[in-house]
Amino acid sequence: MAAERSTADILDAAVHVREAARSATSGATGVEPVLAALSEVMEYDHASLTRWDPLRRRHTTLAGSYPDDATAYIETRLHHDPVFPVLRGPARGGLWLRDVPGQLLAASPGFQEVLRPLGIEDGVAQCLFTADGRYVGMLNVSTRRPRRAPDPARAVVTLLTEALAAAVAPHPGPQAEEAAAVARRPGGLSPREFQVLGELTAGRTNREIAERLYITPRTVGTHIEHILAKLGLPNRAAAAARAAAWGIEAS
Repeated sequence: MAAERSTADILDAAVHVREAARSATSGATGVEPVLAALSEVMEYDHASLTRWDPLRRRHTTLAGSYPDDATAYIETRLHHDPVFPVLRGPARGGLWLRDVPGQLLAASPGFQEVLRPLGIEDGVAQCLFTADGRYVGMLNVSTRRPRRAPDPARAVVTLLTEALAAAVAPHPGPQAEEAAAVARRPGGLSPREFQVLGELTAGRTNREIAERLYITPRTVGTHIEHILAKLGLPNRAAAAARAAAWGIEAS
C-alpha cells in the first residue's frame, strides 16, 4: 500500500513520474503513463489530467479513469465551481479534499453531486501552470476510504506540478501552427486579444475579465492597450462597439 511506503520509496516513484512527464512533453508518449506512474506515489481510485482550452473555455481530458459523469463535470463545469477560485489562488498549491472547509464543500456541486456519490473521501485537485505563468490544465486525484495519501506524497505532488504542466501544455508542431493560423482574428488580433475584445461587449471590468479568462487584471489591461493600438481606436467603449459591429460576443 502507498501509505506503507517510506519517503525514499515515494521520492523514487516521483522520479518515474517526472520521466513519464518528460516523455509526454517531448511527444514520445501520451500522458497515460504519467497517471500510471503517479499511482506509485499515492494509491488512488480515480485520476485525470486535463488540458485547458482557452478558446472553448473548457477542459479536455487527456487521460483519466473517472466515470463519464465525473469526467463531464471536470471538463465543462469544474471551472465554475465555488472551489475553483481557491484552486487558482495566489498560493497555487494543490487543494486536498480533507483540507477543504466544510462550508465550501457544502456549496460545491462538484463534491455534492459528483465526488460524494462515488464515496470519495480524500484526494487532490491541482491547477497546472507553465513556467511563464500560463494556466494549462489540472490534475485531479480521488480516493475512497481508507486510502489516504501519506504526507510525503502530498509534498511530492506539489513538486511535480511544473513537470505535469509541461506534459499537458499544447506542443508545437504542424498541427499547432495550423490551429494558430485558423485562430487569426480581424485586425490582426491574437486569440487571447479576441477573447478580451469579446468580454468588452459585456461591459465587464478588467478584474471581471481576468477572473473569467484566468489571467491577471494587469494582463487584461495590456491586452486592451494592444487591441486599441491594432484597431486604431481611442477607448474600450469604441472597441466594444467595433466588436458588436463584427458580431463578436463574450464567451
